[in-house]
Amino acid sequence: MNILIIGSKGFIGSHTFNYFSKKHQVFGCDIIEGKGEEPYFLLAANNPDFSEFFKQKQFDVCINCSGAASVPESVINPISDFHLNVVNVFKILDAIREYNPECKFLNLSSASVYGKPEKLPINEDQKLNPISPYGYHKLLAENICKEFYQLYKIQTCSARIFSAYGIGLKKQIFWDLFIKMKTQNAIELFGTGEETRDFIHVNDLAIQLGLIIQNAPFKADKINIANGKQNSLKEIVTIFAKAMEFEGAIIFNGQNRIGDPKNWIADISIIQKMGYQKSICIEEGIKEYINWVTNQ
Repeated sequence: MNILIIGSKGFIGSHTFNYFSKKHQVFGCDIIEGKGEEPYFLLAANNPDFSEFFKQKQFDVCINCSGAASVPESVINPISDFHLNVVNVFKILDAIREYNPECKFLNLSSASVYGKPEKLPINEDQKLNPISPYGYHKLLAENICKEFYQLYKIQTCSARIFSAYGIGLKKQIFWDLFIKMKTQNAIELFGTGEETRDFIHVNDLAIQLGLIIQNAPFKADKINIANGKQNSLKEIVTIFAKAMEFEGAIIFNGQNRIGDPKNWIADISIIQKMGYQKSICIEEGIKEYINWVTNQ
């Protein structure tokens, strides 16, 4: 199977590339130089042209791991987020429509499309109510996938990723905790600590993407990517502090950032029926992450 991974140099994209390369012919694609890696397509950072890849090669699957992935940044710079998460998805799908219409398109969406959920756990049929530009734009991208499926019969699927973490991630809660615990005697964090997230290790995420490609109908479906377990941020901080032997004060300031929901836990029935089983627990994942970032 020939697989094109757009955004193959990013956090999720690089792990996805490594996972699929073990079994398939995988082509990388990003705005960063490939450093002699083959096969690899170099993208222009501004106004990228995706059609050239599909003119040169016929792919069985295209996985879009590119785009912006920051809720706070989307609030500050919504137009950039719109171009990266909406316009580029349309351009990729239009290139597939014209040059490689048999290619399946798997787009990385986000749990941010749910916003503040009406009930937990969150299933794929729940009402969508994004609360950030990032969430709105991911929802627009899902609608574009639906448009190309319904009007042009392009096979599409949206993977709604919850809280992904792992080696290579240099932002968000784990990175923030490491930097603060390494440099400060007392640290301050947003929220109350009672907020919950459904964390998934990036290796398990890649496994789930493989299951989707094998089993999903690709009829503009949407599938949650998570572990179906919620951890409070206070619990995560406690595990992290123990692993780092941090004995300083930890203060939650009670302030909520724009776009941050209070509680998230996914219903993962669909991906479980495809055969998913978690391979790494949060405690092991945090230790692995700390070992990696310590040696950077």
